[in-house]
Amino acid sequence: MKKSSKKLTMKMMGALGCGLIVGLLVIFLRETLIKGNQAELWNTINNLLFADISAEGNEKAIGIFYIVGQLFIRALQVVIIPMVFTSIVLAMIHISDTKKLGRISGKTIGYFMLTTTCAIVIAALVGVVAYNAGAFTNSAVDLTQATGTAAKNPLMIVVNAVPNNITTAFGNNGAVLAVVVSAAMVGICINRLQDKVTILVKLCEEISVIITAFLDIVINHFGPIAIFCLIVRTCASYGVTHLQPAVAYVLLTVCILLLVLVIGYALFIKLSTGLSPIPFVKKIFKVALFGFSTSSSAATLPLNMRTTIEELGVHEEIASFVLPLGMTVNMDGTAIMQVIATIFIAGCAGYPMTFTSILTIGFLAIVASVGTPAAPGAGAVILFTILSGVGFNNELALMTYTLILAINRPIEMLVTSLNVVGDSACAVAVAKSEGALDVEAYKKYN
Repeated sequence: MKKSSKKLTMKMMGALGCGLIVGLLVIFLRETLIKGNQAELWNTINNLLFADISAEGNEKAIGIFYIVGQLFIRALQVVIIPMVFTSIVLAMIHISDTKKLGRISGKTIGYFMLTTTCAIVIAALVGVVAYNAGAFTNSAVDLTQATGTAAKNPLMIVVNAVPNNITTAFGNNGAVLAVVVSAAMVGICINRLQDKVTILVKLCEEISVIITAFLDIVINHFGPIAIFCLIVRTCASYGVTHLQPAVAYVLLTVCILLLVLVIGYALFIKLSTGLSPIPFVKKIFKVALFGFSTSSSAATLPLNMRTTIEELGVHEEIASFVLPLGMTVNMDGTAIMQVIATIFIAGCAGYPMTFTSILTIGFLAIVASVGTPAAPGAGAVILFTILSGVGFNNELALMTYTLILAINRPIEMLVTSLNVVGDSACAVAVAKSEGALDVEAYKKYN
């Protein structure tokens, strides 16, 4: 591992550790002040340091930690669309052999579907066992009133993948799938035209260089500070109040996510490449840590790209194709969370779990996870689509869904780690099968 990369890992680990320690102290302070009838003092501290200044009623708040975290996230988000577009276009240009391009695409989608399906099967099996054991029955659901959320047909994901307005797609970070499809079409056309198109290729190459330099500054110099602020604010904002109910759901989901993250992908690397998974686990750790801190696959993509290419030895043409595509369609962690959450809601709301409903949940989880925006909190919102699809929509189900929205933040942080590690694991597998993996670079770890 390069010295700068090792140094960055240590900085991020230090930031996470300090953030958790300070966050726990802030939680203790918050609970002490609120229980001691000093809620007004806590509100003052919260408005000064942690408040979401964009929320209604917080017009006079300062929210220092919120501002620092948002500046960092926005700095990463600003390059998402151009980076995804240029990386896929350049990857497809470099893979000039159309047969090879089709082969790589097939392998990539195949590995994505394999890992997501395995994740869903594990989640469904464990979730049904917990359901039958009564772990999800009559959970604490005396919550706030549920607010309606407009459900969309999951198949609209397929329709929206082809944009009807290219400028609209490029102006919306939530339309990454449309950008991926557009980039793929542009790349295919350039491959057909070959030397007739040179200026656009040069432009994409230079934009890619600028993005790399920009991200190097943002991640290396401001990443640790931002991660500290994001972790502390998460603790301060959510405290322990929202983590007390639905303990079974939280613990079960976290255990499955950790199981797949630590053991599942290591086993996948071993079986798909024949290589030792230890170098992969060590090198991808900082990517998982970064994903956990930012709770955004899109924000983690630059670091994931650099780590996969420079440290894991995946050729750039493979990584530049697999990782941006994986960020959009390969959401193993999101699928696990959605399956467990749906079964949890079924248990709380009194719905029976039949074999048909389990199959429906699994299918919808795959479709919905493909369309989940690579942004914080998106998975819990997409969950409503699955609930509507299986007909879990009584008042108790909606109230439990509201509980999920309230307590899901820590889970979604871990979900993001799983999503980004899964993308890199698939990239390594595809590269090895194509002879595009520098095995010596993969094995090297100082």
